[in-house]
This record gives sequence, C-alpha cells and structure tokens, in this order.
Amino acid sequence: MHRPLPYLVGLVIILVILSSCVFIVRERDSALVFALGEVRETITEPGLYFKLPPPFENVVFLDKRLQTIESKDPERIQTAEKKNLLIDSFVKWRIVDPRLFYVTFGSNTRAAEERLSAQIRDALNASVNVRTVKEVVSNERGAIMKEMLQNVDARAKPLGVDIVDVRLRRIDFAPEISESVYRRMEAERKEEANRLRATGAADSEKIRAQADRQRAELVAAAYAKAQAIKGEGDAKAASIYNNAYGKNPQFYSFYKSLEGYKDAFSKRNDLIVLSPTSEFFKFWNTSGGNRTPAPAPK
Repeated sequence: MHRPLPYLVGLVIILVILSSCVFIVRERDSALVFALGEVRETITEPGLYFKLPPPFENVVFLDKRLQTIESKDPERIQTAEKKNLLIDSFVKWRIVDPRLFYVTFGSNTRAAEERLSAQIRDALNASVNVRTVKEVVSNERGAIMKEMLQNVDARAKPLGVDIVDVRLRRIDFAPEISESVYRRMEAERKEEANRLRATGAADSEKIRAQADRQRAELVAAAYAKAQAIKGEGDAKAASIYNNAYGKNPQFYSFYKSLEGYKDAFSKRNDLIVLSPTSEFFKFWNTSGGNRTPAPAPK
C-alpha cells in the first residue's frame, strides 16, 4: 500500500537533478560555465542551455548592459596655473569579455567601479593639469573628454571592460579662486567692450565723414546743374525778349514801362518825386510814346 512513495521520491530527485542541468541566459546577461572551478564555456547569446549538475558544473551570470559611474562629489583638479577646479563627471561602461572580467573582479561589479573610478581620476588629472582655466572651462572641453575616453578605455580593455563614453557634467571654480576669476573675467569683458566702443566710434566718424563728403559733392553737382539750367533759361529768355523787341520795339518799350508803373505803384501809399518830363513818364505825356518837351514856364 505504501510502495508508490519511493517511486514518488525518486521522481522528485530526478526532476531536481534535471532542473539543475538546465539554465536560461537572458538578453541582458552573459554566462560563465565552470567545470570543477575552471571556466569551461562563455555564453553571450540568450537562450536555453544545458550543463552537468553541481558540483560538476556551475553557472555565473554577469550583467552585460550599459552601466554608469557617477562621481558622488566633484573632483578637485589643479590646472596648469595651479588653480583648483571642481569637476563633476560620469562614465558609461559595459562588460565585453566576461572571462577577463571574472578573472579580475569575480562577480563583484562594485570592485570594478572602484578600479574604473581611480582610472578616471588619473585620466582627468592628466588632461586638466596641462591646461589653463580658460581652456578647461570653454575652449578645450571636448578635447579633454576625448583624451579621457581614449586613456581610460585603453586601461580598461585588459579588464574585459569597454568604456563607451566620458562626460564632464559640470565645472566650477573652487571657492578660493572664484572671486579673483570673476574679477579678471569682468576686466577682460570691460576691456573688450571699450575696444569695441573705440572701434565703433572710429567707424562712425569715418562713415560720417564719407556721408558729409558725398553730401557736399551732391550739393555742388546739383548747384552746378541748377546754374547751368538757369543760365540756359536766361539765355532763352533773353533770346525771346530780343526777338520780341526786334519785331516791335515800340510795343516792347511800352510793355516794359507798364511793368515799371505796376511795380512803382503797387501800394496805396507809394510816393515818387520825379519831373513830369522825365523818361519814366514818357508814355503819360504822349499817346505814341514819343515825348514832346513841355512848354517852358512864363
């Protein structure tokens, strides 16, 4: 009646042994298969795999995803001018050779991050120590990150690690130099502003002088042209007057006298003291314009 129990126990043991012979490698992991303490196989592709049950073979999984190392506190780095900067950086890295990584660090990624952090500090010092504050802050920031990437990646390759990217997230002045740096920057900006103002004033005077010269040239040209046109008009007017005078000199003389009378008596209070026999009143004394001498007084 109790005979099925041993069979059931045996079935459970067999299932346990079979389950210990099967393992799954996920997309985010790589696996190392150990046989009696030695690495027998490295598996980087996801899937279902088989092995011998422990203690003959064991499996260790390593995370092959992209990982980040961020500095907890900004690093105090000295420039070529012996001035301290506070630099905050981060690094992207991943395991590319599980065997090398395990030989160096085991499965302890914390130890790997500490080693890489030390290498990052060394590379940062090497790149910043040979540059000035201005170069680090603005001019050569990209070059520094590129140098650090090459430096750290070359030192991390033997550890089975690939350095994907290095970034300087923030660069600040140390408190003891902030004020002096700000004053120097302010002086430089003021000097540049004064230079620009002086250049602008010189350009303004040059433009104003050119405009005045062009104005004088235009006015002179316009005046000369106006005088020429006026001269042509006066010549034409004189020619017309001469033609008119030649056709009827007596009428022309009479017309000019009328204009003179009109101008002389344009206002009610105008007064002219002249002799009645003067040339001005020649058309008043005769109807034809030929003046007859007035009789002498008796």
